[in-house]
Amino acid sequence: MAETTDDTTPGLSPHRAAQMVEKARWAAASYATYSRREVMRVAEAVAGAAAREARRYADWAVEETGFGNADHKELKNRLCSTGLLEHYRDHDYVDFRVEPDTKTVAIPKPAGVIFALTPSTNPVCSVFYKTLIALMTRNAIVISPHPAAKACCADAARLIARAAEEAGAPDGIVQVIDEPSLPIIDAIMTSDRIDLILATGGTPMVRAAYSSGNPAIGVGPGNNPAYVDESADVAKAAERIAGSKAFDNSILCTNESAVIAHSAIAGRLASELARQGCHMLSEEERDRLEEHLFPNGKFNISLLGRPATAIAESAGIRVPRNTRVLLVPLERIGDDYRLSREKLAPVLGFYEVASREAALTAAKAMVRRSGAGHSAAIHTQDEAVVLRFAAELPVLRVAVNVGCSTGAAGFDTWLAPTMTIGTGYFGRSSVSENVGPQHLVQWTRIAYNKADDVAFGSYGGLSLPEPATRPRLPEGRIDYSFDWVGGRASAIAGEAPRPAPPSATDTDMDALKAEIRQLIAEELRAIRRGEA
Repeated sequence: MAETTDDTTPGLSPHRAAQMVEKARWAAASYATYSRREVMRVAEAVAGAAAREARRYADWAVEETGFGNADHKELKNRLCSTGLLEHYRDHDYVDFRVEPDTKTVAIPKPAGVIFALTPSTNPVCSVFYKTLIALMTRNAIVISPHPAAKACCADAARLIARAAEEAGAPDGIVQVIDEPSLPIIDAIMTSDRIDLILATGGTPMVRAAYSSGNPAIGVGPGNNPAYVDESADVAKAAERIAGSKAFDNSILCTNESAVIAHSAIAGRLASELARQGCHMLSEEERDRLEEHLFPNGKFNISLLGRPATAIAESAGIRVPRNTRVLLVPLERIGDDYRLSREKLAPVLGFYEVASREAALTAAKAMVRRSGAGHSAAIHTQDEAVVLRFAAELPVLRVAVNVGCSTGAAGFDTWLAPTMTIGTGYFGRSSVSENVGPQHLVQWTRIAYNKADDVAFGSYGGLSLPEPATRPRLPEGRIDYSFDWVGGRASAIAGEAPRPAPPSATDTDMDALKAEIRQLIAEELRAIRRGEA
């Protein structure tokens, strides 16, 4: 559960941060022995609890951060709870797999303790998403929310921690840092008691994760081009692009940064975009907006995820009240041209090209400085165009005839649904696909001699042995909570300790808790001595 210090300064002390990690290690060791049925029961309880509160946390996130669209955040919260669970329901990351054709057996093993950093742009949905993929793979997770969204994220983490525990998960399987600070984040990130860092956020934070000395999955920034070909259904392309760029006020890193329009359809496309609530600025208004968006060459953070009308008003530009997206005609595309950079706001570049060759050149220029390995969108009926763009652009997702925001994120395509976009070696990332539970589990492979005269074993009816050295929850609910940081033993504030089921006596439980306390005490003493 969430932890705070008892002194006047909010946040964790290094000592209590170490205790939190050790609590997670015990929980992970216990949870690693669960059956798939027990794991899915926990995941279903967490997804259901998250979905039931999707709207409340959407409103809270908008209120706390000051940006985004509550309706769209509610949708993301649902997609990253029950939607995510349904996508992976038939995936098994618990049972061993037998492959007679290759004479191999694969045994899944969880990563262990995951340290998850979540962004302000997609706050609560990222908490739901990262927790669920951790739980489906039998991992413990410690969440560090962005300071700009710490209240809603911490509350959401506590909600799903309770749901997990009530469904049978060990206490400490989900924890959150209420008051994130750089020293504490650095201490946990560099701790050798963390098994994996799952980082979503700005480039400096992702680089810090990779340089921590621990295994890490981080992602790079996007700057996604959307090419509309002469063969495209122009009306549908405009509808999809406008809806995508306006989604959650363009806060997703998968949103379109600029439209690249073939000259044969550029005029029609501009008209159709106008019908979809995209207001084209004049050159004078464009230049004024550029200075407002990028003062001193850097993006104006106060405009992050703000509505198009609010951005226009703050720049002294008059636009219709129904404007969803500010459409800006680009003079060119280049590293030094600010309006061709990523814009996490409903401001969309519009660049006309004379040919497909010119379109490809422009798209390459967009992702040269920022956006490599990320995403691109293309609207066309010509598969040869799709194939060439996908082959030549240094991106790892090409969304076809769909909005890039939810298309590249896997919610309107069959890509894996995610809030963490792997950008691969192009984007200096360790993962080249949409991050999912498959990245939080590792496999031990049993491999038989491939010679025909060596028989493959018969594994039918066998099950993995249960470790005897770690506690495991039976069908009933045993409360494994105890005094970790000087507080009450109960896992949930204000709740009396839950009784053990009839199958376990009070004497048995007292002995078990004493044994666990002894194990943790020895581990913590080792940490203080620098021996662990």
